[in-house]
Amino acid sequence: MDDPTLSNQRIQSAPATPRLNLPSTMSDSSLHLENLPSRTMHINRLLNSNYNSSPSRTIYSDRFIPSRSGSNFALFDISNSPTSAEGKEDGSGTYNSLLRAALFGPVTPDKKDPLGPPACRNIFRYKTETKRPLHSLSPFGLDESVPGISHSPVKAPRKVPRSPYKVLDAPALQDDFYLNLVDWSSNNVLAVGLGNCVYLWNACSSKVTKLCDLGIDDSVCSVGWAQRGTHLAVGTSNGKVQIWDASRCRRVRTMEGHRLRVGALAWSSSLLSSGSRDKSILQRDIRAQDDFASKLSGHKSEVCGLKWSYDNRELASGGNDNKLFVWNQHSTHPILKYCDHTAAVKAIAWSPHLHGLLASGGGTADRCIRFWNTTTNTHLSCMDTGSQVCNLVWSKNVNELVSTHGYSQNQIIVWRYPTMSKLATLTGHTYRVLYLAISPDGQTIVTGAGDETLRFWNVFPSPKSQNTNSEIGASFLGRTTIR
Repeated sequence: MDDPTLSNQRIQSAPATPRLNLPSTMSDSSLHLENLPSRTMHINRLLNSNYNSSPSRTIYSDRFIPSRSGSNFALFDISNSPTSAEGKEDGSGTYNSLLRAALFGPVTPDKKDPLGPPACRNIFRYKTETKRPLHSLSPFGLDESVPGISHSPVKAPRKVPRSPYKVLDAPALQDDFYLNLVDWSSNNVLAVGLGNCVYLWNACSSKVTKLCDLGIDDSVCSVGWAQRGTHLAVGTSNGKVQIWDASRCRRVRTMEGHRLRVGALAWSSSLLSSGSRDKSILQRDIRAQDDFASKLSGHKSEVCGLKWSYDNRELASGGNDNKLFVWNQHSTHPILKYCDHTAAVKAIAWSPHLHGLLASGGGTADRCIRFWNTTTNTHLSCMDTGSQVCNLVWSKNVNELVSTHGYSQNQIIVWRYPTMSKLATLTGHTYRVLYLAISPDGQTIVTGAGDETLRFWNVFPSPKSQNTNSEIGASFLGRTTIR
């Protein structure tokens, strides 16, 4: 049994240990020496409000220790970061002022120092607001007037002239959706079918030459230049195809085979494809004696659109049966059939930038531009233009294309692919813009309409000036007649 007297003596003889009045959540063990470094780091984090600060956080300091960055020491001329004069050079303050002025501009009564204390009448503050505009997170801000600071310029959208730089009168240019009466050669010569005649306009010299006259019993339904050289194919209303040497204004040969008018022509090296109202497509080798080498059957109505791909491996055809077909070099039946259009398909264009990318446009009841991947046989996208699509052509310099339209707006639209955002909408024709051709340098297009005018527009940049933001094109050269 323990002696209570002895127990009391032991209690009285034991040294009294001083205790701190600590919150219930804090124990004495947290104040041991081995914990001092971590506590010191914690206090330093509280003092430095910018330590790992988040753009949208509010940092609270200890309830008894004010925040340095949030406090208004300047209210009573108290230095925010007092240092001894012996440990700081005289030029340091000047350097800091110059650096701050270079980064954030001079401090004026109307422009407060972005790093200075907030407008507050209290000296001490116990929280720091770190939420700033996104641009303030950049050490240079957005002030363009700061000297010595270079800013990346924002690329302005390219400006497309809204007016044609040249207009040619084209008397007797037919207002017929199914014909193709304008084409531009690689030698910079424009061919135009006017009535029963074909005229050539040299874009370099502006010289006009009458190539042929078919007579009163025939008329021109289509023209098409060979990819290289001076040979021009002319499709007639009598179902014949004539080959002309434009350099000598001499007819080379006449090829038959169609029973009705020939409204579409497309070249692939020495191979010439012709589409007719008789629903057929004839493949002709102009080096051979035969009028045609093969006959392609598939359309149920007039063939009004023909285009060979840039690699000369695939031929796309569009017809008044609302069908778009794709053929290869050896097939007599289409290898791909697209039946999504609800009106005649005259507008056809292959992309020069992506193999197998094909664009097609539908007539008045359709009004859509559709994109196809012929490599994977997939329909990529569709754009409702709001009016009849008459022609399509891709730019070879940039990933853009032009469409011309008929009912009901008669406009010309420059599109950026693949977003299909409009770069420009050009107006001026008073009839359907049925004809379209592009210059050999890929910068200029010519459009023709039933208003009997040809209009020249500068819509695409040159390959060396794709990033320019200045207007391209020549000045207006006046209005002349092509014949």
